[in-house]
Amino acid sequence: MISLEREMISSEALEAARICANKYFTKVAGKDGFHLRMRVHPFHVLRINKMLSCAGADRLQTGMRGAFGKPTGVAARVDVGQILMTVRCREKDVAGMVEGFRRAKFKFAGQQQIVVSKKWGLTHLGREEYLKLKEEGRIMSRGIHVKIFNGHGPLADAPTLITKA
Repeated sequence: MISLEREMISSEALEAARICANKYFTKVAGKDGFHLRMRVHPFHVLRINKMLSCAGADRLQTGMRGAFGKPTGVAARVDVGQILMTVRCREKDVAGMVEGFRRAKFKFAGQQQIVVSKKWGLTHLGREEYLKLKEEGRIMSRGIHVKIFNGHGPLADAPTLITKA
């Protein structure tokens, strides 16, 4: 899911979208059939300078002097085109994942776009390139991403490309 606006998204909205998407993904693909990743994190602290609204309040407070405010929450600052959430799943579950993101979009203000990537999982490789490198034995799995062996470096670090005679 990609944001189409520059905005601040509260931690509550991010959590509500995560719960909504996670609940639907679990129903569609099962508990272990997907990997959801939140790509934005709420670091920006929101503050409020509370003012009194009773009679004679002008004698009790100092207006805008020292108006730093008390923290009220946190939000994520999002730019146009920034990725909000990603999910990795099987090919047969893609339509269900798009529907889960559509439901999660309603938890955010502004506009978001759902994009189906041509990459393999959460790696930086395209599907065809990944399958070709895997067939050649030049890929080492590193959890959710991969390392590509380029043929340089110590022989002890090389995968099973080297056949012993």
